[in-house]
Amino acid sequence: MAATAVAITGSDRRVRVRNPRRVALLDLCTLGVYGFCWLYMVNRELATLGAARGTAELGEHPRRTLLALFPGSLLIVPLVVSIFNTCKRVLAAQRVAGQPPVQRLDNGLGFALLMLIPPLGSWYVQRELNKVWATEAKR
Repeated sequence: MAATAVAITGSDRRVRVRNPRRVALLDLCTLGVYGFCWLYMVNRELATLGAARGTAELGEHPRRTLLALFPGSLLIVPLVVSIFNTCKRVLAAQRVAGQPPVQRLDNGLGFALLMLIPPLGSWYVQRELNKVWATEAKR
């Protein structure tokens, strides 16, 4: 499945529906470098969705996430907070998209996987985020 673009209703921006296996594989092959880029792209897309829906809980400043990831990872705490907030934003996006609670991201599992086994965590979070983009494509 190649990455396809989905237009966000209420915005002129498009988001990418990524193959979760490809995200995990790229994260693994690049030794985490792609993971930093992926987290920035995910947070940027969520901020766009939040702006279109008028909700700040999906994030407003994706560059801050990137700064917390790269230089902030030297201090550990900004990295942990940024990854936790990313999982919260994906969960909030699923709620805004109208997914039933039983089909939503498990925030604790997503956070634990991203912290302990990043390729597996990126696969899981991207899979859950694709559900939001599938709902958005139907609008």
